[in-house]
Amino acid sequence: MSDAFRERLDSVLAPDPSPATGPAAVMPRFGADDSRELRRLAEPSTRSPVFTTSVVITTHSRPVYDPFTARRRQNPEWLVAYTAMLVTGDVIAAIAAACALMPFTGPISVQGIALAAIGVLAWPALLMSLSTYAERLHGTGAVEYRRVAISGVIAVAVAGYAAQVPALVGLTRLLLIGVPVATVLTLLSRALNRWRLHAARRRGLMAKRVVLVGRDSTVLDLAQRLRRDPACGLQVVGACVPQPPGSQSLERSQVAVLGDLSQVVRVVDEVGADAVVVASASETAGQYLRDLSWRLEGTNIDVLAAPGLLEVAPHRLQIRPTTSAPLIQIREPEFRGHRRVVKGVLDRVAAAVLLVLGSPLLLAIGAAVRFSSPGPALYRQCRVGKRGVCFDVLKFRSMVTDAERQLDELLSQNEGNAVLFKMRRDPRVTPVGRFLRRYSLDELPQLINVLKGQMSFVGPRPALEREVARYGPDMHRRLLVKPGITGLWQVSGRSNLSWDEAVELDIRYVENWSLGLDLAILLRTIRAVLRSSGAY
Repeated sequence: MSDAFRERLDSVLAPDPSPATGPAAVMPRFGADDSRELRRLAEPSTRSPVFTTSVVITTHSRPVYDPFTARRRQNPEWLVAYTAMLVTGDVIAAIAAACALMPFTGPISVQGIALAAIGVLAWPALLMSLSTYAERLHGTGAVEYRRVAISGVIAVAVAGYAAQVPALVGLTRLLLIGVPVATVLTLLSRALNRWRLHAARRRGLMAKRVVLVGRDSTVLDLAQRLRRDPACGLQVVGACVPQPPGSQSLERSQVAVLGDLSQVVRVVDEVGADAVVVASASETAGQYLRDLSWRLEGTNIDVLAAPGLLEVAPHRLQIRPTTSAPLIQIREPEFRGHRRVVKGVLDRVAAAVLLVLGSPLLLAIGAAVRFSSPGPALYRQCRVGKRGVCFDVLKFRSMVTDAERQLDELLSQNEGNAVLFKMRRDPRVTPVGRFLRRYSLDELPQLINVLKGQMSFVGPRPALEREVARYGPDMHRRLLVKPGITGLWQVSGRSNLSWDEAVELDIRYVENWSLGLDLAILLRTIRAVLRSSGAY
């Protein structure tokens, strides 16, 4: 052992000549190289802390918090009720599956009832073992459904393995019928509960109260993103920023600054927060984040770290462990590969089938457009497609034939933005066209564009040439994939969105595309069309 190392070790293990008392006694010590914010973590609070801690060792090492003596905050009532609702739904699904097996079991017997009871209890136990009741999965959708499906696969695999025992062959056959029934019913129950949860969160209910920690600009951006996504269940109640705040932007955005970086625990206590979200910054990295997590250990307060990544879906992130610190690897977006080939094949096959089955409707709409106003039934317009290739997009004509000439006279009444012209009561739209636009029926001829490979069912909105001329570097990302008949912006408000919001949604789709995302957008499109939300 070197002399320098021995001296360093003695200084760390040496007892404090003047031990402090009170809350400051349990605070970790920081060296002279640490930032001012980190050193202020040791300042005592004038308020009695809710999170009671005790020192494990006070003489030969620096004091630490004891999570075993911390006062643990109870889960919110809504969380307990929602979890109970999930368990109840899963038990009902298992009971329904057991009842579905009755025609195959013969007369009711004590043994049959006992086996059914075991199955009813085993199903939620299996789901619990895969953490399907964990709060972090509530309302997530695909991740939660995948866990349920895996539970069903495990149960079927166990039943198949048990079939090797001759005495269990009859029971195994019943399980191979009952487990799929229970899985499907559980998925339906989870989907219904998820819909109810999201509806409640849009009303400001059933959400966790969070305090944001970080620099002003980062906290402001994070708060805006969380507010735009109420379904995530994180309700911002305040922020802690380096002192003093660098600007008034947080106050203008109604994000209350409740303290500095040294007062996070006190602020969490005072506002009754359920979680702390730490935004990426030099002041909140490394030792600060570790010490904050220690201070909240055992209190049932979540500590979340926002890495500062924009428009990156979870499936593109992978944690790579190292000997010193975990690293987050970001996978490239999928612009080519077998999944893109599958998407192209599905697009063309579905377009061909819909064109054949929907031909009577297409002919009827075309006749209505043709005979209700002068001009052709179809409208062609040059749009910019994948990699900047132009093509003629097809629509049923919904405006008068000289609509472009009248546009200059109506620019002063624009209700859209600097790029897109929109009017709720556009005088150029014909009566039939207004009906077609309301239910997006004017887009049906674009099935021909999909069949020709120029468009996809799901993708960014096909852009006009004059729009592309005004694109910045970020907006050009929209041209890396085929444009779509529907997309994220169409199911998120359409004309009610600002230009920046529409572009952000398109970029999010381009960066995080997957077949599952396409399916989710198609399902949401049906609801958006029926509601006519943002269509005019």
